[in-house]
This record gives sequence, C-alpha cells and structure tokens, in this order.
Amino acid sequence: MLKVKNLEVYYGVIAAVRGINFEINEGEIVSLIGSNGAGKTSTLQALLNSVKKKGEVVFGGYDTKNHKTHALVQKGLALVPEGRRVFINLSVEENLRMGAFNNDENYKHLKDEMYKLFPRIEQKRNQMAGTLSGGEQQMLAIARALMSEPKLLMLDEPSLGLAPKIVGEVFDTIVRLRDEGITILLVEQNAYAALSISDKAYVLENGEIAISGNAKDMIGDDAIRQKYLGG
Repeated sequence: MLKVKNLEVYYGVIAAVRGINFEINEGEIVSLIGSNGAGKTSTLQALLNSVKKKGEVVFGGYDTKNHKTHALVQKGLALVPEGRRVFINLSVEENLRMGAFNNDENYKHLKDEMYKLFPRIEQKRNQMAGTLSGGEQQMLAIARALMSEPKLLMLDEPSLGLAPKIVGEVFDTIVRLRDEGITILLVEQNAYAALSISDKAYVLENGEIAISGNAKDMIGDDAIRQKYLGG
C-alpha cells in the first residue's frame, strides 16, 4: 500500500530524516518507534507533503510527488496529529463535519458510525471540544480523521498524556480499525504498547532506521527490550 524510498527531510541545514526506506502492506499495523527527535513526526508530515522532502513516496501505486496534502487525503491518507489538535471552539459534531470536508455526501452515515465506535463522544456531541477530557479529545481526533474514509490511517503519539486505562481503549480501537480493513501506521514512544499490536516495526534513531522486523520478535529481543522497552 505504501512504499517509501530514500526519504529525506531537512529543516534548514538540519537533517530530521536521513534517507529512510520502509513499506506497509494492506491490512497491517506498522509502528515507527524511537525517542523524541528521532524523526518520527517529520516522517509522517513528509508522507502528506506538509514539509519539504526528497525521495520517493508511492501510495497505492500513486506517486505522491508534487501533490498537495488535501489531494492525498482524497486519495485515502489521513493523519491524527500529535496532541490531538481538535478544534476546541467547535462542538464535537462540528469537528466531525470538518473531518468530512472532502466527503460531505457520506457525512451523516459516517457520523453515526463514529458515534457507534466512540459512544463516549456521542454523549457530548453538542459540547465544545475544548471541554472534553484528553482521552475524549483523542477519540474525537481519530473519529475526525476517519470521516475522510482513509485507506491508511497514520496516528502520531496517540497515547501521549493519557491515563493507562484510556491508552488501552485507544489501542483496542486501533486493532478494531485494522480488523475492519483500515491499514495503520502508528508512531509511538510507548514502544511496548505499539509493538504488542503491530505486525512489523521500524526503529528510528537520529533520522535513520536502526532496526526493522517483526514486531513480536522485537518484544522478545533482549537488546531492543533494554534500550526501548525499559528492560
């Protein structure tokens, strides 16, 4: 579904991503893990052409070069950004409407599906998004991204700042979405949680892929466990 070749991202003279290569097959959950500053978020932004990049990105056989972000969303790419970034002065329902900006004909059906998936936000459909808890805002951010009916859903640090119980709910939702046919690219500092639900994973260090392989094998690898999983 996605093939990335020799991807580079620079901010001025600083290299955030240094010629990385990776692939995602349809129906997989793939994780990018690594410490702060490793290049994870820059990689996601490059896939949506929201930062200047070099290299090749092919999505569903479609060369993404020279296409704007909104066109890539229409092709089936969607991002849930780090920090949720819901529209705090709009209601839950208005946030969902914004997510369907390129898919208005399916808005009502999709809105109902989001409320089934996240009953907690249905109860607060008329509340301002800024009044929701962190977990509820994360659920809303995922629902908003799903309103474009993506083929590949990218999530940037979805567990950040959430209580452990809510983290479990979010990760259960990610697995459910994969089971319903959405391919997932997951960026996470919570490496153990990410690897536990992933098919394969890539470890980023200083903008380069240091390790890649089967996610379950990584959990069992002593060196990886000590460095990235807290022993």
